[in-house]
Amino acid sequence: MNAISAPSHKHRKSSRRSAEFIFYFSVIFCAAIPFGFVAWAADVVRYRTLLLQGPLARAWAEADQVTPLIFSA
Repeated sequence: MNAISAPSHKHRKSSRRSAEFIFYFSVIFCAAIPFGFVAWAADVVRYRTLLLQGPLARAWAEADQVTPLIFSA
């Protein structure tokens, strides 16, 4: 039994982000850092633990959600 498989060359969409997208992402990220820090500090006081998503991770998640909304309009 011969098993010959041809390589499949499927063209993948480039996930490279444009300079404009990176610019807007960085502006939103920098603006979200203070709000992320305040929310993180409030959660640390409320739950009395440091095992939470940190302020930079919160700001990154916020920028990651908001920036594509700008480009989808």
